[in-house]
Amino acid sequence: MKSLPLPAQSVRIRPPQLFTRPRLGVALCLGYLLLCGCHKTPPGAAEGPPGPAADATPAATAESPAAGKEEANEGVVLTPEQVEKLGLVAQTEQSTEYREQIAGYGVVVAHETIGQAVAELATAQAAERQSRATLAREQQLSGTPGAVSAEVEDAAVHQAAVDAAALALAMQRLSSTLGSKPPWKSNVANATLQDLANGRVKLLRVTFPLGALSTGTPASLRAARIGAVKPDAGWTMHEVWNAPADASVPGRSFFALLKGTDAAEGERLQVWAPIGPAVSGSVIPTSAVVMSDSKYWCYVEKKPGTYVRTEIDTSRPAAGGYFVTDGVRTGDKVVTSAAGLLLAKESASGAESD
Repeated sequence: MKSLPLPAQSVRIRPPQLFTRPRLGVALCLGYLLLCGCHKTPPGAAEGPPGPAADATPAATAESPAAGKEEANEGVVLTPEQVEKLGLVAQTEQSTEYREQIAGYGVVVAHETIGQAVAELATAQAAERQSRATLAREQQLSGTPGAVSAEVEDAAVHQAAVDAAALALAMQRLSSTLGSKPPWKSNVANATLQDLANGRVKLLRVTFPLGALSTGTPASLRAARIGAVKPDAGWTMHEVWNAPADASVPGRSFFALLKGTDAAEGERLQVWAPIGPAVSGSVIPTSAVVMSDSKYWCYVEKKPGTYVRTEIDTSRPAAGGYFVTDGVRTGDKVVTSAAGLLLAKESASGAESD
């Protein structure tokens, strides 16, 4: 018996599924890790020689503009040849003392007034001596054959009293002219009094503002012609005594002897009196002071060839310069010649570095 063929059946063949969704995520992660491993930086690559930018910043280099400006601020450096060419001269500061001063005004008294008062005193003294001697002689002769009459003796007593009163008045006039306690004895033959009367020594009458001078009589005064900004030129007076008050100017008045002066009689002078305690410091000469940026400076030689600009205080003028207690110390060398040239050189160096 012949077998019959079976009917054909449709068979669906499914394509092979290589990855499911969970496996797909794992595969993607592995691929990313492989890619990162392929681009990994080789060992030692980060340890290569650094570039110029990573080594130092411009501010740290010795040739940077900031470093050059900092060195310029430390002073002006000159060679010995440059110092000689500029003519720089530096002097060593010495210790000195300074006292605050109060200003007043004085007038030179005409010697004619003093001469007249001295002459009146001399005349009164002579008359008083004569009348006193006459009275004494007549009183000695009283009761003797050479005695004078009572009327003559009474006249001698009267004349002696008049001459004594005239002498007292002359002394009072002189004291009103020269003060009640001058530094000499009230003797018309005194050498100082004669010098004042003859004009060889000038008498200065000084008045200070009311309340400005609360202490006693100043030990010394310094005078200069009006217009001087500081007492750096003038005359020092060590003989000072009280004077009658000036009726025209409220304040305290003194007399002082002005010697070795060309001040004219009647001339008005500016006078300074020291007040307060003495302060130690040094005097910066006027020739050493320069002005920059509305401040006052001087140059101090810190070491040979190096000059540093130092600010100073000019509020305390002294003879020949300015008294300072800060910035410049005793023993420092201060440039007293060509300080302006140093300032110009330093300003030019600063402009170049900027």
